[in-house]
Amino acid sequence: MVRLFGKREDIPEAEIGEEFVEVNLMDTDERKVGKLDIKIEKLNDFSDTDRILRSLREGAIIFVKIKGLKEKDMSELKRAIEKLKRGIAANNGDIAGVEQDWLILTPEFAAVHRD
Repeated sequence: MVRLFGKREDIPEAEIGEEFVEVNLMDTDERKVGKLDIKIEKLNDFSDTDRILRSLREGAIIFVKIKGLKEKDMSELKRAIEKLKRGIAANNGDIAGVEQDWLILTPEFAAVHRD
């Protein structure tokens, strides 16, 4: 066996073992490296807010089409948006309206830049 700086040392084969370090890498299912989920959801009923907030907690950026609920019941739309705002505030996310029929919801690690 050759040691550091070229000095040779004779060590019996029995004493030389395989030395290695095991590195535990996470499965790709546990963490998607370099991937970001962007979802498009429709808000047709107040009950859809639960599904949307669950996706947000999982780390997705969500475009929400609110036209269906807006045409059906404006007071329920306001109630749904308030619930989304509370859920986003609890998760340190961001929400912004785009055009008249769309919202963008972002998790904590992303923000909507406004001009």
